[in-house]
Amino acid sequence: MSVSVDETEEPGWEVDPEDEPGAAVVAAVGRQIRKWRESKGLRAAELGERIGYGEDLIRKVERGARIPRTEFLDKVDDALGAGGLISAMKQDVVEVRYPKKLRDLAKLEARAVEFGLYSNYSMHGLLQTEEFARALFRTRRPAYGPEELERLVANHLARQSVFACPPGPDLSFVQEEVTLRRPVGGRMVLRRQLERLLEVGELPNVEIQVMPTERADHPGNGGLIEVLKFEDGTAVGRSDGAFNGRAVSDPKRLRILELRYGIIRAQALTPGESRAFIEELLGET
Repeated sequence: MSVSVDETEEPGWEVDPEDEPGAAVVAAVGRQIRKWRESKGLRAAELGERIGYGEDLIRKVERGARIPRTEFLDKVDDALGAGGLISAMKQDVVEVRYPKKLRDLAKLEARAVEFGLYSNYSMHGLLQTEEFARALFRTRRPAYGPEELERLVANHLARQSVFACPPGPDLSFVQEEVTLRRPVGGRMVLRRQLERLLEVGELPNVEIQVMPTERADHPGNGGLIEVLKFEDGTAVGRSDGAFNGRAVSDPKRLRILELRYGIIRAQALTPGESRAFIEELLGET
């Protein structure tokens, strides 16, 4: 007797209706599964019984209303004798699993020639070590599953390719002091994270500054600020504390974000002072 796995209530696997490219991929995968199932003369309930999933989940995947797990695709491939053709769609599904805003962000970062990045509650993703990123994702509630956790970490690290192609874009980071002191993952993880900051800070196209906690009055108290500029003179930015957190590209709104980031940079420690501060913290950790 098989045991059905009910994934229909787990959050995060629904298709985002605003993600048209992603929805198209999921729909195409679903059509292929249905085509293979019908070619074998199986009903949805029978396929579900063979692979240990409920009929409702099978039908949702087939009509493109549910993003299937990679292990689900492997089980379907094996049950239908698809010879790896269904399993081969896993990479497409994995990419769709990332929120559209993260996929879009990675594309924008790949095009940018100038970054202005302020982080007030955690280490910016472009600066995180693998173990720091993994520890940070593990603090999420409800918790991520092991496979999803590793995908998120891999996505985080892939974004750091901006450091790999010299001369690369100009990157300016401002980190709140508290983000350098919070021992996410433990003291050794934090220590290696601080070492990573010193390493990245040596790159000629990177400036890392620290905003001391004692700076009580600065325009970063509303949250994260990111401004990306492109070679054609256009730009895009977003901030937790402005425009409902949505990305903006019109000049009037960008000017507000650039103004705030400029003041933050001016009030933070200089890159040299920041490096000395990080070295001091490293000695204490």
